[in-house]
Amino acid sequence: MKRDMDLVRSLLLVLEEHEHGYAPDSIEIDGYTEEQIGYHCHLIMQAGLADGYDDGSMDNTSPSASLTSLTWQGHEFIGAARNPGIWSQSKTMMAKAGGGSFQVWLEVLTELVKQNVGL
Repeated sequence: MKRDMDLVRSLLLVLEEHEHGYAPDSIEIDGYTEEQIGYHCHLIMQAGLADGYDDGSMDNTSPSASLTSLTWQGHEFIGAARNPGIWSQSKTMMAKAGGGSFQVWLEVLTELVKQNVGL
């Protein structure tokens, strides 16, 4: 399964928007399966963007995790990725480059935010 940065962003937005700082008991994102969401929660934990727990088993076809809360790094990423216009620009730039690492995504987003505020 390929990493889907739109799904990563959507999941982090759900966590950020949920009151009290904890994730909702279950997360559903239109257009994505439970398997895709579970796998991307697993990736989000690996990237240090959120805390959670591995809820996969040998019966699962993909790694899976449940998220509990955003980390500082998760807040930093979603702070840069929240604006839909900036997100769209970053996706266009990353597509032109043929993709890139998470760190490059964050750097592109950060630069676009800086440009947006006139820095």
